[in-house]
Amino acid sequence: MSLSSPLSSPLSSLPLLGWDAAWEAEFAPHAEQGLVPGRVVRVDRGQCDVMTADGIVRADTAFVTPHDPLRVICTGDWAAVEAAGNPRYVKTYLPRRTAFVRSTSSQRSEGQILAANVDHAIIAVSLAVELDLGRIERFLALAWESGAQPLVVLTKADLVPDPVTLAHLVQDVETTAPGVDVLTVSSHTGEGTDVLAAVVAGGTSVLLGISGAGKSTLANALLGADVMEVRATRDVDGKGRHTTTTRNLLALPGGGVLIDTPGLRGVGLWDAESGVGQVFSEIEEYAARCRFHDCAHEAEPGCAVLAAVGSGELPERRLESYRKLMRENQRIVAKTDARLRSEIRRDWRLKAAVGRANHAAKRTGRA
Repeated sequence: MSLSSPLSSPLSSLPLLGWDAAWEAEFAPHAEQGLVPGRVVRVDRGQCDVMTADGIVRADTAFVTPHDPLRVICTGDWAAVEAAGNPRYVKTYLPRRTAFVRSTSSQRSEGQILAANVDHAIIAVSLAVELDLGRIERFLALAWESGAQPLVVLTKADLVPDPVTLAHLVQDVETTAPGVDVLTVSSHTGEGTDVLAAVVAGGTSVLLGISGAGKSTLANALLGADVMEVRATRDVDGKGRHTTTTRNLLALPGGGVLIDTPGLRGVGLWDAESGVGQVFSEIEEYAARCRFHDCAHEAEPGCAVLAAVGSGELPERRLESYRKLMRENQRIVAKTDARLRSEIRRDWRLKAAVGRANHAAKRTGRA
């Protein structure tokens, strides 16, 4: 994002970026110290662009670079910045209302914060390629966990001209995303963009998806200008190169704020158990009717979840996806929680012992 983006307009002001009475009250102690508030619109190489009441300033983040990667300055933060100086420094940031976090691909499995203080998480999914419902569920789990309201946007709807086929695709996604609105849009024809603009007009939205999902094109449609660079996707697999390389906060002409993000190659969970439960809310409802409160939904008698699969009420794919994400999340949490790791290992040992005992009993004819 350059300073010629909509955020550099003289008409920009903090209320347009989401500043309200609650933020002002939270900032009061910092104002007494002579600091000024501003919203972080981009972070790169230890510095950030911060929109203040006087415009965009470049600030150093040296004072807020802790070892914990979840506490670094990120796009969407409300920062307390020095009123003057060369260079100017960000001294701290206000407590986040919401935070979108994923796990990194490093062996240390650290969390990476992608955006802060977000109201809507827009998950862009291209209709130019086959739907990956498992990936949608993964994005939704992180979105719910962040505290934001998810919205699935099926892009490139003009590439599915048959209305019956399009309706089936939407239905598949709606089944995958209970409690979440699913919107079809086409930046080429303009279909659905007015509805999306109305949704994002209230608050801050983050735009998520893999490369080639059409995020930059969608951002330009909402901005009403070609602010974000767009590159063609490969015909063979629908993937694109990373058009967006940093997370940018953009003021929308119809109201609201949009954070555009680079295409995410990996969407690892990060302590997102409640988010996973929200995505698979129907499974949680069935589980509440299981005979045993700690039912693992594997082979236990009286398992309402397995009964729902057997009757066709619950697709087996949904249960497998639920198990996969819960196991993954448990592993991530265990890597940072020694106590939980010990409990999981003890549980594994108990299950193995029970399995061996059952096997031995069957062999001796006493089962």
